[in-house]
Amino acid sequence: MKTYLHNPENKSTKWYLVDATDMPLGRLASQVASILRGKNKPEFTPSVDCGDHVIVINCDKVALTGKKMEQKFYRYHTLYIGGLKEIQYSTLLRDKADFAVYEAVRGMLPKNRIGRKMIKKLRCYKDANHGHEAQMPEAIELKGKRK
Repeated sequence: MKTYLHNPENKSTKWYLVDATDMPLGRLASQVASILRGKNKPEFTPSVDCGDHVIVINCDKVALTGKKMEQKFYRYHTLYIGGLKEIQYSTLLRDKADFAVYEAVRGMLPKNRIGRKMIKKLRCYKDANHGHEAQMPEAIELKGKRK
């Protein structure tokens, strides 16, 4: 039995437009990461970057379930002694919502050179304005939107 390996030269990448309004952050991130990896295609190969480009709009309207707005923190280190910093997610979503979505998706991609290549195909915008009309993105509806 032969195993199919996707040829990286046969790139047929598409552009998708995702509206993040009322989507839980983790559910949105996992589905966008799956599209970036190419898992929605029949020619998916784990060792090849065969994913598509994704544009996420309305990142400031993304939702967090439960008490995560007050209890969840984004943590990073400044690389100085005692330089661990915390930002509450309510503050992060208010000030840098596009960064919060970007980091959530980045955390769900592989931590290697293929993952670093995949994350470059993600564009996040706070509102509905984006400059990618020339790519003719196809609007898709992701599962799990809150009612």
